[in-house]
Amino acid sequence: MAGSDHAPPPFFKRGPAPLALLTFYVALSLALFFVDLRLRSLDLLRQTVALITDPIQRVAQMPGGLVDNAGDYLRGLDKLLEENRSLKQAQLQTAPNLLRLEQLESENDRLRKLLAVKEREPARGEVARIMYTARDPFTRRIVIDKGQQSGIVAGQPAIDEAGVVGQVTRVFPFSAEITLITDKDQTVPVQVVRSGQRSVVFGLGSGELELRYIPANADIREGDLLVTSGLDGVYLAGFPVAKVVSIERDNSYAFARIRCAPIAAVENFGEVLVLAPRASQPPPPPDSPGRAGNSGTPGQAEKK
Repeated sequence: MAGSDHAPPPFFKRGPAPLALLTFYVALSLALFFVDLRLRSLDLLRQTVALITDPIQRVAQMPGGLVDNAGDYLRGLDKLLEENRSLKQAQLQTAPNLLRLEQLESENDRLRKLLAVKEREPARGEVARIMYTARDPFTRRIVIDKGQQSGIVAGQPAIDEAGVVGQVTRVFPFSAEITLITDKDQTVPVQVVRSGQRSVVFGLGSGELELRYIPANADIREGDLLVTSGLDGVYLAGFPVAKVVSIERDNSYAFARIRCAPIAAVENFGEVLVLAPRASQPPPPPDSPGRAGNSGTPGQAEKK
């Protein structure tokens, strides 16, 4: 019959056109991106997805990890024996200094108490293993295998055996994300060991750092070591950060352009030590009587 030969319209036969689907999904992605950027409403969803996918990622990485560990074990036997011999020799060479270390530490404690000098805040932390790097090619971030279950919180600094690696910026239930000091959005207050000059080092996003706001005539040289100044309340003072590799001075500019290389192995896999948050800093001193506004404590005001 003529009615049976009638074909349905293409829309109901094949569904929406590919261009229409692409436009819809692009618009949906942009809307979700805008909502998450402005309202931060997808953090709970992101943590839920990370909680579900974290075991899957660990299982998927197990075969490759087993192969790598087996190869490293076989290749490392001779290396371990050689290192053992060298460590024994180094132990014998440093034995005289080690025997005097306990006495020097006790003398140091007595001198600090005598001079009423506040002791340095101890460095405590949690050892974590680097699982992989972040997927975003425009950032310098790594993911570790410790998270909220291990007491990790956002803002904690991370170091390795050589120096500062970065800072925890995002925490999940069983993992955390560390932004490396070489990331373009990361800054670290530093101090030049040789001259005591204080400044701020900025990540360039390319594996290097830049020491900014240093006058062109400042006393700084290639090879100078930069350590944390501890003025930001995040990093303890004295941790190595970077070494100056090049200095460009131009009389037409007030500041020199100083490139630095990180001391720590920020771009290599391994283990890091996530330091515990620093103790709360003392409150700032009250305003002097000459300043405008209320000065002193309420008790002092009443006495006046």
